[in-house]
Amino acid sequence: MTIEKLPGATPDTAKQNIARLAELFPECLTEGPAGTASDRGEPVIDWDLLKQALSDHLVEGPQERYRLDWPGKRQALLSANAPISKTLRPMREESVDFDTTRNLFIEGDNLDALKLLQETYLGKVKMIYIDPPYNTGKDFVYKDNFFQSSGEYEVGSGQRSEEGGRLVANPETNGRFHSDWLSMMYPRLKLARNFLSENGAIFISISDKEVAAVTRQLDEIFGEPNRLGVIVWNNVTDNNPTNIASEHEYILCYARDISSLEKVWKSSLSAIKDQLVRVGDKLIEQYGDTADLRSAYSAWFKDHKDQIAPLDGYKHIDIGGIYTGSRRVHNPGREGYKYDIIHPDTKQVCKPPLMGYRFPKETFEKMLAEGRIIFGKDHNKIIEVKVYAKEFSDKLSSVLRLDGRSGAYDLRKLFEDELKVFDNPKPVALLQMLFDFATDKNSLVMDFFSGSATSAEAVFRLNAEDGGNRSWILVQLPEVANEGSGSKLPEVPTEGAGSQLISNLSRERIRRAAAKILSEYPELIGKLDTGFRGFRIDVGNFQDTRITPQHASQDTLAGMISHIKDDRTDEDLFFGALLRWGVDITLPIRKGELAGRTVWFVDPPAEGEDGAAVIACLARPQNGKGGVDTDLADAIAALKPLRALFRDDGFASDAAKENVASRFKQISPDTTLRVL
Repeated sequence: MTIEKLPGATPDTAKQNIARLAELFPECLTEGPAGTASDRGEPVIDWDLLKQALSDHLVEGPQERYRLDWPGKRQALLSANAPISKTLRPMREESVDFDTTRNLFIEGDNLDALKLLQETYLGKVKMIYIDPPYNTGKDFVYKDNFFQSSGEYEVGSGQRSEEGGRLVANPETNGRFHSDWLSMMYPRLKLARNFLSENGAIFISISDKEVAAVTRQLDEIFGEPNRLGVIVWNNVTDNNPTNIASEHEYILCYARDISSLEKVWKSSLSAIKDQLVRVGDKLIEQYGDTADLRSAYSAWFKDHKDQIAPLDGYKHIDIGGIYTGSRRVHNPGREGYKYDIIHPDTKQVCKPPLMGYRFPKETFEKMLAEGRIIFGKDHNKIIEVKVYAKEFSDKLSSVLRLDGRSGAYDLRKLFEDELKVFDNPKPVALLQMLFDFATDKNSLVMDFFSGSATSAEAVFRLNAEDGGNRSWILVQLPEVANEGSGSKLPEVPTEGAGSQLISNLSRERIRRAAAKILSEYPELIGKLDTGFRGFRIDVGNFQDTRITPQHASQDTLAGMISHIKDDRTDEDLFFGALLRWGVDITLPIRKGELAGRTVWFVDPPAEGEDGAAVIACLARPQNGKGGVDTDLADAIAALKPLRALFRDDGFASDAAKENVASRFKQISPDTTLRVL
């Protein structure tokens, strides 16, 4: 058995794509000139031949085609494919329930995060929701540059350069106003598609500034047949003196594969409706007398009212089933039908709706004959129409009406007017509704433009209400919060003094939202996952050894005694290795001891069982003792983990490494061994 070394960078997507093309079109393989991939034994594609292979007519040169183009599109595609040598470093002190939670909060550039996570979460995300900058002329966009040295990256405090760094202003006076925004979005959307499960979907909030352009981008990336639709969100009343009042935003929705999507999305209300129908049918079968039927349902309703909220308006029953009364008998927006309806007891004309009835008198008389009309105690109450539970239809509408200001109210409840940083944060109710329709109870949700972290609170609240176990991945750049005029920032836990960061405020919002929800649902304490495992993106854990002789110095050579950077902890190395290995970094973790060494167990099995996902020991020999030896190998191999991880310099000698590999081959041959 051999021990392989973990790679230090994310996969080179361009090379992978070329290899796939070589398999599909072997007739397009060629040899490149010196200094190209041919020298490394890698396939080279003749792109002119490939164009011809994909065409049913003679290709002579560039031709017009139906597509969205902009200056910088090819560079944006290169940005999506370019590998990076970065890692995730745990922020244990900033986290909540670090060892057990399945939620993930990443501080850093979202494009870097998508690249770092793509191997682990490929095809595992049920729903992505993002609220990117709307490109209003006042927004900031990411300036992607993958050719910085690690020194330049570190000077930028991890994320920003001396000139303003990864986030740059994009004013309307910019000659590449739309192009820069499209170049920012394209690689992120392209990578986002890889995360979605076959039956997953992405929702993108956007205004009319870029809705047309981003729709064309999504058509290209996801395929136009996978466009599910556009939701128009009526979120504000605009009283500004403009030609056309802007009172809405858009939410674009695309499926990963529309043929694999559920036929009809149903929210948790549909399950409640099904329960009501079953209960009604059972009671009707048991009770022939109407009075007994109503009494039996009244008793059931009293005992189960909390379980059927928010459909607890269905408090009546007759031979047709459980029903509620609908007051929507008026004709909205224009003049309706006007006629007199006589109350059966008072014999007086019932109070009519202001705009008249929505249905003609013939329809009313038919419903009256069928027993579908509900009269009030007297004629002063507008009639209602029976709506049976079996007729309830819960479907995501293309038009939503929800006051956009409620997002700011949500924050105000948590921060008591301390926080006035976020412009137009999304309402919890909006995202909770979308998650309710597009996910199931065990889904993974992703939001890589996290902002105020509304997505986290929406998932927490939805899980609390329907008993779900959804988890989330949020990504937020540590940009400096803009306090604005007369506003004030709350005190939140930070690593050192200085300006408040949006990522700090996001984490604090998650903590406060979790506490509020658990105060409302105390029975869920210890059951509802309201924690998160925090990480920040940083340069890789390993020294850059790519130094030519002419640039070598005594100082640089002295810094290469170890291939691992001096400031990295064992936990940094541990999670970096899991990430490179494609292991879910939200799996439960337990620290323990074997053969006198500290070891990490990832997804440990129940006591007395074998088969942890990973067992890692990062011990090193001290004064010729300790480190990784056959005693430790025997102890780990006896537990038969799927994978075992060690430091390359954790072995006293090459012979010790060979002996460890031999012991695993004898005791646990199915265990995969890796070293850092």
